[in-house]
Order: sequence, then structure tokens, then C-alpha cells
Amino acid sequence: MGHEVIGEHLSSLDAGLRVMSMFVHADSINVTSVSQELNCSRSTAYRILNTLRNRGIVILGPTGRGYFPGPVLLELARPRGFDREDRQRLAPIISDAVARTGETVHVATLIGTQILFFDGLEPDRPIRATLRPGYLRPAHAISAGKLLLAQLTDDQIRALYPQENLPRLTPCTISTMSNLLEELASIRRTGHAFSRQEVESGLCGTAVALRGRSWRERVALCATVPADRGGDDDLLEVNVALSAAAEALR
Repeated sequence: MGHEVIGEHLSSLDAGLRVMSMFVHADSINVTSVSQELNCSRSTAYRILNTLRNRGIVILGPTGRGYFPGPVLLELARPRGFDREDRQRLAPIISDAVARTGETVHVATLIGTQILFFDGLEPDRPIRATLRPGYLRPAHAISAGKLLLAQLTDDQIRALYPQENLPRLTPCTISTMSNLLEELASIRRTGHAFSRQEVESGLCGTAVALRGRSWRERVALCATVPADRGGDDDLLEVNVALSAAAEALR
């Protein structure tokens, strides 16, 4: 294959990737917006969109005007673990973790720089953390988020957090990228991820990783603990109990 042909293929690939990246900031795109983004003719923009449509990467909108993320792009963007089958697989693990720890347990996944609690269970005890499925919080301030961030490389972390200063939710929250990288390095060494009133005053937590079948299944099992039971020894004991429950996942 000649250098000219390779160059054409690479140019087409770059154009397609730039069009896909437009969905980071827009729910839908059209021929005009693509033409402006790529500085190309409307006919070229249409051909690129049509190629992406044939691959299932974009779809036409309901009126036939405008393009939306297609099934392939949506599947690539969706963390795994939300399917009914996956949640049924995790249900006994969650129940066992609650029984072992006596604390509120959630299952969480990383979405960009946010952590999402998408399932969980409360213990039968009077003083406990509240169950919060659908709870979305900054990953750098919560044990499950730090654990899942620790599975990425430092370069990936820097790409997610281009600024040195990080949002502070409480006086205990990690507030700089440098400190976050130090803590993630410690998590990689020890395997232990803790949060100590960093996302909300009065609440601590710890998390362990659940086995996945691919990089898209970065899922954490985490326990949220009232601060009066959130000392270092207490959190380590809860972490060990979470690990024992997670071992049953196949």
C-alpha cells in the first residue's frame, strides 16, 4: 500500500474520530456542524456521517435531520455491570457483604471523574449509613472512586484531572492532583482504599474491587460507615470482610 493511500486512510480515520468526539459536548450533530468542525465541504461531511451511520456509530434523528450516538457508540460508552443478569449475579455478594460487615454496602462504577452507586443494601441496625442507589459523587473524594482510579495509569489520571486543584467537599477532601496521585500509589501498593469524611462529614468508607471480564467492568464493592465506627482499625476490618464476600464472585 502506497504512502499516499495510507495517508488518506489516516486522514479519514482522524476525521471520523473528531466527529465522534463532538458528542462529548453535544447531544446531536448535523452536516453543518461537522463541516464547520472539520473545515470541509458539506458533501464531505455527509459522506463521513453516512460512513459512521453504516457502522452503527451514529443514527439519524427521529425527523431525519441531525445525527445522534448510535448503538455502537452507546455500547462503548456504557460501563458494564448494569444489566439485569449482572445485577442478579451481584445480589448475593452484596447480601453477604452486609452480613459480614454489618454496614451499608453499595456497588459502584467509575464514569469519568464521578462514581455512581447503582445497587446496594442496608443492614438491620439502628445507626447506619443511608442506602443511596443513583448517588453520583466526585471519585477523588470517595473510597470506591479512589480504588477504581487506582486501576488507571498516572497519565490517564492526569488526562481526567488536567488542573492541579480538585474540588473540596469537606475539610478532609483531597484537594490537589499531587496528593491524589500519592494516595492512588499507596492504594496500588496495599490494595486498601479508604475515605475518611472526605465526601460528607460523619461518613467514612472502604472499597474492594470486584472481578470483571474486561476493562469496562471496573466495579467496586464498598461499605459506608458512620464516623464513630470509622477508625483505621475499623475500616481495615470492614475491608477484610468485603474482600471475603467479593471472593465468592465468579
